[in-house]
Amino acid sequence: MAIKTIPLSRLESDLATTLNECAESGQTFIVELPNSQLVAIQPIDIGEDDSLIDELMASNPSFQSLVAKSKIGPRKSFPGAN
Repeated sequence: MAIKTIPLSRLESDLATTLNECAESGQTFIVELPNSQLVAIQPIDIGEDDSLIDELMASNPSFQSLVAKSKIGPRKSFPGAN
């Protein structure tokens, strides 16, 4: 898996483009924070057997609420989506 390091300023300046690039390229992005900490942004392949969604649904009331709200609301496309 490819990994790309980017400064926080790039993420802040064009969030949607940076996240789309991460998702489309399959690369993990490491974001360098000003205090020398690092944060990873990793695309998730919908087809993978990944337990992240199951874990969030089981243990995170905020995520459960977000999913419930999403189910009853109208569907909107993501900005920049074709």
